[in-house]
Amino acid sequence: MHLSFVPPRRVKIGDAAAFAGTTPRAIRHYHAIGLLPEPERGGDGRRRYGHQDMIRLLWIRRMAGAGIALDDIRDALTADTGSVGDDREHGDNGGGDVDGGDGIALTLERLENSLAAQEAVLRRQRTAVQRMRAEGSRMGLLSDVVTDRFKSLPEGSLRQGELDTLLVTERIFGPLGAAVQATRFIALATRPALREESDRVDAAEEALDDTVAVDDPRVARVAAERHAFEGALDAFIEESGLAGDDDALFEAWDARDSATTDQEEDEEEDEDDDGDGDRGSGGRRARTMSAFEAVGRMPYDFSPARLRCMELAEQLAAQDAPTA
Repeated sequence: MHLSFVPPRRVKIGDAAAFAGTTPRAIRHYHAIGLLPEPERGGDGRRRYGHQDMIRLLWIRRMAGAGIALDDIRDALTADTGSVGDDREHGDNGGGDVDGGDGIALTLERLENSLAAQEAVLRRQRTAVQRMRAEGSRMGLLSDVVTDRFKSLPEGSLRQGELDTLLVTERIFGPLGAAVQATRFIALATRPALREESDRVDAAEEALDDTVAVDDPRVARVAAERHAFEGALDAFIEESGLAGDDDALFEAWDARDSATTDQEEDEEEDEDDDGDGDRGSGGRRARTMSAFEAVGRMPYDFSPARLRCMELAEQLAAQDAPTA
């Protein structure tokens, strides 16, 4: 993130819709049927959407794109507020559990039977549902090039917050960007000491709330801790061979992208209005926006002190970077 541009802490409905790949009218409909809780309103009486509102909205769009009825999505999201992995211990429930227990499993089964009868037209939707059932979690809604990175990890190795991050990254930078980012989460899942240190630094950053001044000594201290951690993480990625996996990923992506371009163009012509270009578990790519546009439309509730901490950490990284 270029910290010269500060992301908003909350956004209006138009920006929320643009980022999620839908329309303000659709979002109002989600509110009306109880699928998306009404957010806080600003002094002008208009809705203001925060980070968790956007996370829930993105999951709704992915599930709708997979062919699941809005009523079934609502029931699934409200049936179980559990989380993935250790997220309850870290205060992140990601806005409700997408799996939703037996109810959503039966819904997926009925939907798969329906799609089987319309195979030629609904091939992508059927593949998406099959992957959701196979993965057994929200991971099935991400592109296969992303989820394939985690095949060797034990079940439950990833946290819900990490899946949320991958979802946002894939929306902005596409499947390849999220697949590369997955390297970080693989390293954390396979090195407990790094996971522990990551949790500690994350907690220290979160403690830099609005009550902390930007020139508070804690800001610089936490920035140094973040810099040191990122260095240790990068070193482990290099030593473990994960960096080499990234190189192979780029090569495989180039070959795959070339082979599938014509097929994707044909499928794009068949998309209906409900698709809105969202492409996840079927392996297709969402319509893209610039990173600058995305930062302006995806809210993050960062205090001035935390933004300053991020800026200082970037400066430390720049100082360590080799000169040409």
